[in-house]
Amino acid sequence: QVQLVESGGGLVQPGGSLRLSCAASGFTLDYYAVCWFRQAPGKEREGVSCVSNFDGSTYYADSVKGRFTISRDNAKNTVSLLLNSLKPEDTAVYYCATGQGVNTHFVPQWADYWGQGTQVTVSS
Repeated sequence: QVQLVESGGGLVQPGGSLRLSCAASGFTLDYYAVCWFRQAPGKEREGVSCVSNFDGSTYYADSVKGRFTISRDNAKNTVSLLLNSLKPEDTAVYYCATGQGVNTHFVPQWADYWGQGTQVTVSS
């Protein structure tokens, strides 16, 4: 059974950090591009970061560039997203997703599989 499970969300103060993890089961994650999306209440789902399965290239939305880092751990069949210098506007449910090909425009319709999401709340 193909499944993606996110973990690592929580409540953090502005300026803090979190590491989100996306664990895959039922398939090998490094055969696929992986993207992180987020959705805040009342807003559309937006792309945050993607990592290619071809050459490991990484892509970031302008709003998180320089603060977030995406990485693969093929031995653990996971993809992580390190969130640094968090801001209140980063508050959202974060989802990982997999699909074919590089998703440089962060189009949600690209995804074949989604995780259930993990809540990130940035507040003092």
